[in-house]
Amino acid sequence: MTATDIQTSTETTEQQIAARRSIAIWLFVMCALVASMVVVGGATRLTDSGLSITEWKPVTGAIPPLSQEVWEEEFEKYKQIPEYIRINRGMSLEEFKTIYWWEWGHRFLGRLVGLAFFVPFVFFFFTKRIERPLLPHLIAMFVIGGLQGALGWYMVMSGLTERVDVSQYRLAAHLSLAFFVYGYMFWFATALWRSEAPGRITFKGLELGAAIVVLAIFVQILLGAFVAGLNAGFIFNTWPLMDGSFIPRHLYPLESIWASAFEDVRTVQFNHRMFAYALLVLVGWHYWKMNNSTLQVQKTGNWLLGALVFQVFLGIATILTVTRIEVALLHQAGAVLLLSVALFHLQNIGRAAR
Repeated sequence: MTATDIQTSTETTEQQIAARRSIAIWLFVMCALVASMVVVGGATRLTDSGLSITEWKPVTGAIPPLSQEVWEEEFEKYKQIPEYIRINRGMSLEEFKTIYWWEWGHRFLGRLVGLAFFVPFVFFFFTKRIERPLLPHLIAMFVIGGLQGALGWYMVMSGLTERVDVSQYRLAAHLSLAFFVYGYMFWFATALWRSEAPGRITFKGLELGAAIVVLAIFVQILLGAFVAGLNAGFIFNTWPLMDGSFIPRHLYPLESIWASAFEDVRTVQFNHRMFAYALLVLVGWHYWKMNNSTLQVQKTGNWLLGALVFQVFLGIATILTVTRIEVALLHQAGAVLLLSVALFHLQNIGRAAR
């Protein structure tokens, strides 16, 4: 039995049908919490706070330092890692507290997300409000969320011994998984809000185009993660030219194309810029193909185009302001908005086709 059987399953009870909107609201709240984690995670990155907590204590770590003695102990642990020794030597305890609170807040939100998912899930499960085809998806969401926490610590570990920063590969994996679980929950929440089940994507016609757009947005988010991981947004802060040229010199300078694409700051920023232009062309083409579509599909198509243009504007503003934190965080939130609109648009097209 698949997700599409939710609507027609003979095992579905009236209570389960009535609970669809309640489950949708719960999942929308979870989406909001995950989106908040993405933004706070961005702030943690931009303030160089991610390595301030050098241990992973899933339970006891929820309690922040409550005394001067504990604060000093945490500060001493931070003084042992390369980031302090090479970059922040001489930092005061008050300065350390600032970066500590950002990282603690990010981890606390992660714990809150887990609790906010688990408690309602238990309630819905034991009151038999979850339809059988939906159950494995909810379990998968919870498991992926747990893996996300472990992946976050794996990312932090990469900056505790030799590096002064976390691995951009691990950061990209951590951010990508966050967007994946967000999209997973949002996809089901929007369908359940309509008391429907998400249908299979047919990958034909407009639906194929919309699915490609969703995939392209996810790829662009991944490329943006590498920009963040290498601090590539702090260089070449002009637009539309980059280093005085639309196509700058010395692109892909490393031995392999792969290494250059993900390890050279100039190439990483260039790729993120160029893929944004390609995404504009792709969405423009898809928008043009919607000429004879239903009004509802055209409406969400308008939202998609508007969200993309707004996100491109925020990306340009991030570059021109030398990654000013307020603008950069708006750009990260804009990515969440754009992915949400693209998923909703894809679902609308499939719904109209069926």
